[in-house]
Amino acid sequence: MKLYKKQELYIYNSLTKTKELFKPINEDTVGMYVCGPTVYSNVHLGNCRTFLSFDLIFRYLKHLGYKVRYVRNITDAGHLENDGESGEDPILKKARLEQLEPMEIVQKYTVNFHTTMASFNALPPSIEPTATGHIIEQIGIIETIISEGYAYEVNGSVYFDVHKFNEDYTYGKLSGRQLDEMITNTRELSAQSDKKNPQDFALWKKAESQHIMRWPSPWSVGFPGWHLECTAMSTKYLGEQFDIHGGGMDLKFPHHECEIAQAEASTKKSPVNYWMHTNMLTLNGKKMAKSTGNNILPQEIFSGDNTILSKPFSATITKFFMYQAHYRSILDFSNDALLASEKGFNRLLDAYRILKNIKASSTSDFNVTEWRQSCYDAMNDDFNSPILIGKLFDVVKIINSIKEGKITIDKSDLNLLQKTLHDFIFDVLGLEDTVATKTNDGTKLTKAIELLIELRNLARDNKDFEMSDKIRDQLLEAGIQLNDGKEGTTFSLN
Repeated sequence: MKLYKKQELYIYNSLTKTKELFKPINEDTVGMYVCGPTVYSNVHLGNCRTFLSFDLIFRYLKHLGYKVRYVRNITDAGHLENDGESGEDPILKKARLEQLEPMEIVQKYTVNFHTTMASFNALPPSIEPTATGHIIEQIGIIETIISEGYAYEVNGSVYFDVHKFNEDYTYGKLSGRQLDEMITNTRELSAQSDKKNPQDFALWKKAESQHIMRWPSPWSVGFPGWHLECTAMSTKYLGEQFDIHGGGMDLKFPHHECEIAQAEASTKKSPVNYWMHTNMLTLNGKKMAKSTGNNILPQEIFSGDNTILSKPFSATITKFFMYQAHYRSILDFSNDALLASEKGFNRLLDAYRILKNIKASSTSDFNVTEWRQSCYDAMNDDFNSPILIGKLFDVVKIINSIKEGKITIDKSDLNLLQKTLHDFIFDVLGLEDTVATKTNDGTKLTKAIELLIELRNLARDNKDFEMSDKIRDQLLEAGIQLNDGKEGTTFSLN
């Protein structure tokens, strides 16, 4: 039996502002769309948090036995400055600065994005479409919206008529904004005179003479609006109605609000059943921003080439740190938080390794089935990774008690405990055994280090502190750090 038949998953729906029981449109299949990066610079850590949150969701849905079609786009055209409505295309701006073709910029930073996500051991999406590869579909949707009376053409550009749409539907229902408030607070934008109303947004923009990326259309040679591309690609690959749409909370308005309006105007259907939004990542208590210097890139964390952290941290430790906060919570990035995450992760992996060498008894003092369900309960509560990690640490204490002979466990429970730990650490959280991934034979290295730890402990018992320090220091020179704690000595690879 598929696991999803035995588990009740609840998801916080940004549209209804409540946790709802997850019921996919098709019983065994899930369609999920996540807004991908605009590829004009190296992917920053805040973006990574969003994509890693949805990697966790993707992994858990697959773990439950669903067939998941995960679509995550690449924005390689149409995303202008000022919320995608005016200003310069950042890809064209970067191409001019680096003296490259726009598609060279796209390729360069798409590769960086893929490399970074691979370093985090994130699974690739099922489909990764690009905006430039779906111009025809976007033109088709614009034609439909015009025919339904919700868009108009002015001087070669096409705009969505928000006021006309709001007569028949509700514009602002995702973000909770009222149209009257938007009218009062709308700031003046360039090309404002082309619109009937300031709240109207572009579906197609006529290209100015200096705009390099352009395509023919029934209205002008130009380019599609940023909001339109996600409507086109999500409906093409997932249908007019699908299960989950996700992204950072900064996309809720106007991007996702506009997506809903476009879909409803063109199909007369609400496009998504569950809207999910991740919260922001701060750095030392302040919003991350390149302009202020309060920013750090993933590669700077891995290499240690930065002025913020005391040492390099692996992608696995960085990912483990992120999962210790719920995806809807603000998470503050700091050196102390990463050090604590590294220590905790090493404890967890040490317990997992210990479990492999434990011999079963004829009786069990620990209810593995009940603990296992508590792990599922955590993930079933809107993918609550910090609660799950807490449950994993609960069993670390149990494993050490089993090792010390204080608790017994029989073969059946031992096998279930090993499987559950493996499933949640490696399959669901997608973490990696840093020993195994850094060496050709992690098992042999682990046994060798454990032997040296035993020799060091023996030296300390014999008060041969010179030998004890020598073992510790020479291991550190080799990139292996020993960590002494209440539960014994553990190690990590630097």
